[in-house]
Amino acid sequence: MVHQAQAQEQKTDPRPPLRGKRVLVVEDSVLVAMDIAETLIDAGFSVVGPAANIAACQGLLGEHEVDCAVLDVNLNGEMVYPLAEQLEDRKIPFTFLTGYDEAVLPPKFRSTPRLVKPIKQNALLKQLERLLG
Repeated sequence: MVHQAQAQEQKTDPRPPLRGKRVLVVEDSVLVAMDIAETLIDAGFSVVGPAANIAACQGLLGEHEVDCAVLDVNLNGEMVYPLAEQLEDRKIPFTFLTGYDEAVLPPKFRSTPRLVKPIKQNALLKQLERLLG
């Protein structure tokens, strides 16, 4: 499912060239996923998802083009790393959302941008601006 909203003028809005960019949201907590999606829509992004597991992500990626992704590391015990590898292969930038310390991440992903939960709206938007800028 893809959600779109008219960009509203708010101080948290991304720069105009980022409006309409498609962000895949992968998060197993319904409340966190809804909060992320609402933040992104309010800022003018298009949200692909949210998806709560790898299988749902595969379906969304097969149906929609995405410009970047926001990935929860642990999806109810299913680690998101196979999806992260697919995104890397497709040259789609992403950021992890996690409560885990960097040292727990596989060495390959320790330098991947990440936001520590609980995330702040402005931090998420700035992270996406860096990924897409």
